Formats: sequence, C-alpha cells, structure tokens
Amino acid sequence: MIIEIGHYALVLALAVAIVVSVLPLIGVRRRDTAMMAVGTSGTVLLFGLVLVAFAVLTEAYMVSDFSVKNVWENSHSLMPAIYRFSGVWGNHEGSMLLWLLVLVMFSAMVALFGANLPPTLKAGVLAVQAWITTAFVLFILLTSNPFIRLSPAPAEGQDLNPVLQDIGLAIHPPLLYLGYVGFSVCFSFAIAALIDGRIDAAWARWVRPWTLAAWTFLTAGIAMGSYWAYYELGWGGWWFWDPVENASFMPWLAGTALLHSALVMEKREALKIWTVLLAILTFSLSLLGTFLVRSGVLTSVHAFATDPTRGIFILGILTLFIGGALVLFALRAPLLKSGGMFAPISREGALVLNNLILTVAAATVLTGTLYPLLLETLTGDKISVGAPFFNLTFGLLMVPLIIAVPFGPMLAWKRGDLMGALQRLYAAAFLALLAAVALFYVQNGGPVLAVFGLMAGFFVIFGALSDLWYRAGFGKLAPSLAWRRLTGLPRSAFGAMLAHLGLGITVLGIVAVTTFETETVVEMKQGATTEAGGYAITYDGIRSVVGQNFTEDRGHFSLRSGGVPAGELWSSKRLYTARRMPTTEAGIRSFGVSQLYISLGDPIGDTGAMVVRIWWKPYILCIWGGALFMMAGGLVSLSDRRLRVGAPRRKAKVAAPALEAAE
Repeated sequence: MIIEIGHYALVLALAVAIVVSVLPLIGVRRRDTAMMAVGTSGTVLLFGLVLVAFAVLTEAYMVSDFSVKNVWENSHSLMPAIYRFSGVWGNHEGSMLLWLLVLVMFSAMVALFGANLPPTLKAGVLAVQAWITTAFVLFILLTSNPFIRLSPAPAEGQDLNPVLQDIGLAIHPPLLYLGYVGFSVCFSFAIAALIDGRIDAAWARWVRPWTLAAWTFLTAGIAMGSYWAYYELGWGGWWFWDPVENASFMPWLAGTALLHSALVMEKREALKIWTVLLAILTFSLSLLGTFLVRSGVLTSVHAFATDPTRGIFILGILTLFIGGALVLFALRAPLLKSGGMFAPISREGALVLNNLILTVAAATVLTGTLYPLLLETLTGDKISVGAPFFNLTFGLLMVPLIIAVPFGPMLAWKRGDLMGALQRLYAAAFLALLAAVALFYVQNGGPVLAVFGLMAGFFVIFGALSDLWYRAGFGKLAPSLAWRRLTGLPRSAFGAMLAHLGLGITVLGIVAVTTFETETVVEMKQGATTEAGGYAITYDGIRSVVGQNFTEDRGHFSLRSGGVPAGELWSSKRLYTARRMPTTEAGIRSFGVSQLYISLGDPIGDTGAMVVRIWWKPYILCIWGGALFMMAGGLVSLSDRRLRVGAPRRKAKVAAPALEAAE
C-alpha cells in the first residue's frame, strides 16, 4: 500500500503544479494578491508531495521490496545499506525523481525565503518553476514511473550496476542535480522579468545568490564525478571529454559567465540583455544535458541508455522551454533599456571579455559534443570527436582568460587604468615566473612550454592574493590599519579571491600532471620490483577476499624510497556475484599533493605474472583541491548577507576608513 501512496503523491503533485502554473499569473495580471499568494502555498505543498514520493521509493529500496520493478532491477538484498540508498538515483526512473525533488526544493526555497521580492516577480518565478515541474511530473508518470509493481514479486533483485556501488556515486548525482536544476531559478527569474517587462539592478541582486548557489553545487558535482571516474574506473585519467561529462561542463561555463555578468548588471546596470540571455542559455544547457544522458543517443558509463520514446519526450520539453524562452526573449529584448556605459579598459570590460571567452568555450564544447550525433543522424556516418580537438580548441581559448583573470579586480568600474593594473601585478608576475621555473627544475625538466603553463597558474594564484593586498592597503598604510581594512572587507571579496585562487590551483595541477606524469606497464611476478616516481614498488602477491556481495583478488604492493619503507597499497580485480560483472579497483597512495596509482591487469597464462599499470601523477590533487577552493569561495560569498538578500543590515558596523573606495 505504501508504494501506491508514492504514486498518488506524484499524481496530486501534477494537479498542484498545474494550479500553481496558472493562478499566480492570473493574479499578476489582475493585481490580485490572494491569487498570487497561491504560488507560495502551492509550491510548498508541491515540495511536500514530491518529498513523500521520494521517501516512499527510498523506503522500498531500504527494505528490498522487490515487488517494485525499479527496486528489482537496481538492487539486491546483499548490497550494503549505503548503496541501497544511493541506488534510488542509480537508475533512470529514480534519478528523474531526484531531479524533480531538487527542482521543487528550489521552488520552495524561493517561496519561503523570497519575502524581499516584489509580489508580482515572486508569483511569476514560482509559476515558471511550476511549468517546468508540470512537464517533468508528466514525463515521470507517463514514461518513467518508478512505482510500477511486479506480480508475483521476485525473490531477489538483479543488483545495482557495480561501477555505481561506490561512495562517490552516492554523492556525485545529488550535487550535480543541485547545480543543474538550481539554474532553473535563474531561468524562471529571466522569464518572469521578460513577461513583466522590468529588468534592473535589483533583479540582478535577486538572481546572483541563486546563480552562485547553483554554480557552487555544480562545481562540487563535476569535481566529485571527475575524481570518481579517476579512482573507480581504473583508467588513470581525470577527464575524458566524454559527451556526458561535457553535458555538465557546458552549464558550468555558461553559469560562470552568468555569475560575472550579473555582477556587472548589479553594479552598473549594464549588460541587461546579455545577462537575461545567459540565464536562459545556462538552464537550456542543463536541459540539453538531461536529454543527452536519458535519450539513448549516447553510449557512456554515465548515461542511462533507455527507451528512445523517453528521449523524444525530453526533446519535446527542450523544444517547448528553450524555444519558447528564446522567442519571448526575441520579442521583449528590444524593449529593454541598454543600461550604463563603460570604457573597454574597465572592470566591466574585463568581465565582458570573461563572458565572451567562456561563452565561446561553451559553444566549442557544444559543437564537439553534438556534431558527431548530427552527422550520424543526417548521413549515417559515424565519427568521434575526442580529446585532441577539445584540448586544442578549449585550451587555446583558456589562455587569454587565465591571463586576464587577475586584471579584472585591479581595474576600476566604468574607466580603468591598464598601466596601473600592470604595476600592481608585476610582483605577482615575477613571483609566478620564479615559482614556475623552480617547479620545472624540481621535476627535472620537461617541455619548455610547460613553464608558461605553470606560470599562468601561479599568476592567477598570486593575482588573487594581490587583490586583497592592495585593497587592504598593505605597503601604503600602517600594518594595523591595513589589517583593519582587510578584516572589514565584505565576505564576497574573500569569496572572489578564493574562487580565483582555486582556479589557479586547478590550472597548476592540470599543467603539472599533464607535463610530468609517467606511465609504466610491466609484467610482474611475486617478489618483482619496478620503479616509478622515485619509489621502488614490489609486488607481494595476490590475496582472495570475499565481500558482502562480491569476491575480490587483491594485489599487495610494498613501497620503498631510498631503501626506506614508504607504505603499501592494494589494487584489486573485483567480481560482483549477482551480475557476474568484473570491476577494477585501483590502488592509490598520496604523497603530499602527488599520487602513485596502480591498476591491476590480467594474469599472464600460467606463469603467475600479472600485467600491472603504474602511474606517477605529480600535483594531481591540485586539480580537485582547486575545485574545493572554488566551492569555498562560493559558500563564503553566499554567507555575505548583502549578496543573499540584496541589502546590508540596517545597523551595519562602521567600516574601516576608505573601505568604500577600495570596494
């Protein structure tokens, strides 16, 4: 009976979503506050109903109710509890229910915490959110119902895909959806404002917190997914330019541009039309990613290759929302005022350059992702666009962006002084050069061009720190006064510094591991020793282990450095008993921010030897460490009350002298 409650909750959610889609907009037109208020109460009720449906499905997984087809297909009674829980979204139907839950959760947050919004705008935003909710509830009920029963109920389930039975996949999808779906709020703000015909700096202040929250979660989701693929799939790489990876990366690029564009609009009331368009395009790319993963047009470890009719349904949703939004934008955009003017050399100009490069980069990734699909559809020819294309085109686009990042905060609004910015950054550039040459020397050489890549990463890092140094007045004011000014800076200033610092650290990690990584493939018998990354690695043999729902052959490796023991690691080949599906569990040991990575291959006949792949990956943890700094930057900025609610506290503390000028 409890399963039927979940199903009925979804049906009721559809009815409520339709009501919220219509009544608040009628209230806006009639200026009827009671009808507009239906948006708030209806959205909260909608969230409650979807939460009930999700809780019911979760309970079915936790108790292994195999009378539910979805549970039978994706669970097993021997699975650990954490994977029974994550199995809820480890399949198409359950992941769509999670997608819907995140969508209505964001809607409820707007309803509950949007008291400072104009009633008409709030009603419009909630109505547009309800349009999206209606479409996806219909999609779930008509094509992807997770509550279908089996009769008679099977005695045992078919198990979850073994590569999904990992703690990383328990965390990665929810984070990714919080980012993907979070941009729906920005989309709804844009559509509601276009309908109302009023877009100003206040609108940008209301949009920025939602953009920042979605961007932060999406950053976390992409980083977690990258690290999961790195350690779980046993291939030794951290990014493959897989089409589904690209599907999450494109909204991140567009969302980063939107975040900076909204800043210009808030400060200078410029780039209004561009900011609204970015809000539409960012969520459109999120919807496109949903289509690519669930349409069956892609073959990927990340994709749910399912019934093509589901893809057609999602394609219809894409056409309706993206097409409708762009048509509305084309009709309304010419009526919007252009906003403030600024010189090309200014902080606004730097942010516009940032926007252009990020948008072109997103378009490049989109082209490389969709071109093979379009060509196969039109001609039947199959081609692949792989890493060489993306590395060359995307990498070249990122060079000017990385160089320009430190300059933006150094330039004044409206009209900046490029020479003054150069003078402020010469110390950062000199330190970056010294650090790059030192790192290049420590790693015993490599391609000379690597020095420039390392210098770019260090330049972004030192440039981010220089921004706070100069804003606080160190070197010009007494240390005590400079410290007071530093501590008096808004949290958003520290958030921006952390985000840019994280970008530099990630760039540093990418360049270093790409340049200095070594790979060794050897045949090793028990007792054999080889070297990698300055460590002597001895293969000690195989041990068989029986897990809760798998059997495993674990290879043990001892590490020595300079004749001194330096630790051990295990690498294994695992076989899941229910699906009879093998997986590779890589052995990884960290040394600072570098890692030794060992993947166990197949045995060589009856010789007792094993194929072993060994990678030494210097500074690779900087890639994900930089992402952590970027996430921290987003969270610190969100903690700034002015950014959350668009206004400072009424009784603010007196800032240090000249703080306003520094800001």
